[in-house]
Amino acid sequence: QVQLVESGGGLVQPGGSLRLSCAASGSGFNSYVMAWYRQAPGKQRELVAVITSGGSTSYVNSVKGRFIISRDNAKNTVYLQMNSLKPEDTAVYYCNAATSRYTYWGQGTQVTASS
Repeated sequence: QVQLVESGGGLVQPGGSLRLSCAASGSGFNSYVMAWYRQAPGKQRELVAVITSGGSTSYVNSVKGRFIISRDNAKNTVYLQMNSLKPEDTAVYYCNAATSRYTYWGQGTQVTASS
């Protein structure tokens, strides 16, 4: 069983920055594929960014050049640095861990970009 705890969400003005963190419990973090998803009101959950166990990353087109996903295996933590936030980035952001057998989700953290 893996537990994921997100933090770092909040209210920010358009153009601002936030950094989300997701701390994972248990052993084996080094081997997990970690990802951030988001879900805006009335919309389906979408994949935002992924980082593999080897550190390779990929992003949805709408955040390329603005968001950076990273991981610290010593701290069992994955991060999402979000820069130049736009109102359309407003959503609940979820951390996801994929192991060889299961997928786990965090509880979500609200990000709101609004003036």
